[in-house]
Amino acid sequence: MLRCLAIDDEALALELLEDNISKVPFLQLVASTDDPLEALKILQENKIDLVFLDIQMPGLTGLQLINSLPVKPMFILVTAYEKFALDGFNLNVVDYLVKPVALPRFIQACHKAQELHLLKQKPVSETLEKDPGYIFINVDYSHLKVVFADITWIEGFKDYIKIHLKHTPHPVVARMSMKGIEDLLPSAMFIRIQKSYIVSKESITAIRKNSVFIGATELPIGENYKDVVNKLIGRQAE
Repeated sequence: MLRCLAIDDEALALELLEDNISKVPFLQLVASTDDPLEALKILQENKIDLVFLDIQMPGLTGLQLINSLPVKPMFILVTAYEKFALDGFNLNVVDYLVKPVALPRFIQACHKAQELHLLKQKPVSETLEKDPGYIFINVDYSHLKVVFADITWIEGFKDYIKIHLKHTPHPVVARMSMKGIEDLLPSAMFIRIQKSYIVSKESITAIRKNSVFIGATELPIGENYKDVVNKLIGRQAE
């Protein structure tokens, strides 16, 4: 059961949200409010798994509310504006619904949240045992299978990533954040060496003071990531 909070400054929209939530068996509405500041208090005082959130609200926008939280539950944005979709997904929201929202589309978003919640609840050992060794990436309106062992390094460009593969001359380009892809990769196989670079540990051929080499490719090590790289090679930072 997912414990939910509904936030919308429009009374009719909030009522519709409450009604839709009541139709989903695995959702439990803990509270609803038309005031984003009151919502912050509710989040502090209650265990909330999933928040249905409007964006354009007086006093505090939905995006500002998400950014203000040190520990974030899952969010599904429900808004009348399509233009904030990229901002929402950069904040790793579960889904972005544009009003008016049909009930089947609403339920689909809820199932995504349920799957993510169940995945987070699995013990690490169980997750590793069932790790298939690959992920599917949304590329050009299709889902491309990417095998972890084939990845050499990943580069971030604002809202996109380039996945460099061992057996493919051209990288796979996908609209995704570095945080999003990092969360999908097994930490035992990959290491982030800079804000814009994630590398396969197996593919590293050499490490210098400020660089990681993958064959002839030299990638810079970010200042905030040097300790992580140093631990990989078994020495302390100088």
